[in-house]
Amino acid sequence: MSRRSLLLWAAALVAALAPILSVLSAQLLGWGDGEQGFAWMSTGWCAGYEINEEIRTLLGPVRGFPLVLFGLAPLVGLAFAGWLLSVRAGRPRLGRIFGLAAAGIMLVVSLPEPMLLTFDAAVSRYCLSAWGPPELVNWTLTSGFYPLLPAVLTVLAARPPVRPRLVRRGRPARVAITVPVMAVLLLGAASDSRPGRVSDSNELDCAGFGDVRVPAMSEQEKAFLCAVRSDGFGADGPGVPELAGLPDRALITYGHSLCHVATRHGGDTGAPAVQRMMGEAAGGPLTWALSRMCPAVAKVLQAESDRREAEAKAFVTAAERACAAHPRHHPKIKPVRRARATMWTEFWTINAWDEGREDEESGDRVADLVEGGDGTLAVWAADEIGHACVTGEAYTRRPPVETRGWEQVVEVGYRTRTGSLVLVDREGKEMPDLAAGGPGRYRVRVHVRGRKVAQEHIDVPDGTVQLLIMVFPDERRKPVIYR
Repeated sequence: MSRRSLLLWAAALVAALAPILSVLSAQLLGWGDGEQGFAWMSTGWCAGYEINEEIRTLLGPVRGFPLVLFGLAPLVGLAFAGWLLSVRAGRPRLGRIFGLAAAGIMLVVSLPEPMLLTFDAAVSRYCLSAWGPPELVNWTLTSGFYPLLPAVLTVLAARPPVRPRLVRRGRPARVAITVPVMAVLLLGAASDSRPGRVSDSNELDCAGFGDVRVPAMSEQEKAFLCAVRSDGFGADGPGVPELAGLPDRALITYGHSLCHVATRHGGDTGAPAVQRMMGEAAGGPLTWALSRMCPAVAKVLQAESDRREAEAKAFVTAAERACAAHPRHHPKIKPVRRARATMWTEFWTINAWDEGREDEESGDRVADLVEGGDGTLAVWAADEIGHACVTGEAYTRRPPVETRGWEQVVEVGYRTRTGSLVLVDREGKEMPDLAAGGPGRYRVRVHVRGRKVAQEHIDVPDGTVQLLIMVFPDERRKPVIYR
């Protein structure tokens, strides 16, 4: 064991720790309080960049191993311990193997990225921009090539003191370091990184049939691609046409970068930094797509959805309470069927149709209140949008006319071939069938109050409009306005 070797081992350990120590020193001195983030987007295909993406996937588990953290210092320490025990055991060659193996791992973990970046830079300036802004490119080169220093020092420290023997055996050392580097590079290049690959929904199996025909990606990444490339139908959302033509890998990289920035802002895609990164694609569709792979954004969207749902429930509850507070109608004769409902409309009316005539227009409304015909019925319920408090009564004979307390009372004819008269609102809520006599002709008498105030004041409480609808068999067709 020579003094020279010990000094070289110490230099290798210090070199490995130097980046970590510099960062800690800057933080202690208050120089590292600020944060700087980078976001960029590029299209097209660059060989070095695509191969590096595959290598990053392959080496991901290795780079998370404790021995290669903290600037590779644990790896240097382990190599030194193996070398020291080997020398003391009288087996210096074994110690040399420890040093060469450690140096080889350092180069395999660190060199592919800066080497591939350098290759892309030599091929095209455009490919250099694909790696990011200049500051990030410089950092990638510096941090990538720097491990050469502790690797070389480790090899020198593990060398036996006799130079002639080392020279004769230098070729195996070079092979031991070169072979793993080239193997990793070739493995990454051999993977499926087809130039500019833009997978369609069938290849991605967006429909969930279990037939994915694209390179391996996480379920979250696949869901993001499906949402971006959606045609606007199905569960994948409206799609993001501004980004749909980007290659798979570039789009996934952009998504992860966008998620990182959004996460730093609490998942808020409305933050200025996130909006700048979204560019022309900013908006709900991209936010929805991003939520498929970004938990922070998904959490914000879910919270917003819960808030809107709670508001909608509170709105309906308030209307139902208003309707319940109105006095009940006391009919002059007993109906055979009676029901009350709080019904919603977004287009002025609530309706009833015979089967097969759904959504057909009923024509002009009598007194702008009700229109009946052959299998179609429309009853005004709100000044374009809102809840109405509806009471429906079915009779087997004509009930007495009631006008007191009502703003309008209008009666029209209605014919049903199916024997059904079911009023339906715009949310699908139905009242019980009011056609008590089966197929045939009926009279529909509609009473309304609260209409005048609803038309004159835009901010009236929901549930102000009250409707009483009486239905009874009758052959007459001519409409009658009682009030």
